[in-house]
Amino acid sequence: MDIIKAFTEEQLKKEIPEVKVGDTVRVHNRIVEGSKSRIQIYEGTVIAKRGGGISETFTVRRISYGVGVEKTFPIHSPNVEKVETIRRGKVRRSKLYYLRDRVGKAAKTKEDIQ
Repeated sequence: MDIIKAFTEEQLKKEIPEVKVGDTVRVHNRIVEGSKSRIQIYEGTVIAKRGGGISETFTVRRISYGVGVEKTFPIHSPNVEKVETIRRGKVRRSKLYYLRDRVGKAAKTKEDIQ
């Protein structure tokens, strides 16, 4: 088991992005198409975080052309270049799955002003 633990410790990122549920974030994701690679930006609200260690992930939800789209990103993935926090959200629960049923302004979270 020490071999597995040592391997996963090696794969962890040194600087973990500060991502909290309710935040509006901009994820810079590397996309590889054939021999070319590019950075694609995905912007939305973090509705869930789960796991720990190497398997820690966060789910980002956005509305694209009137359809709700959710993507789950591993925090320690080398394909996730960086995560920018645009605004902090003021929430009182750890999973915001109820936002799936909401439309328009009702699907927003209040801004947390510190």
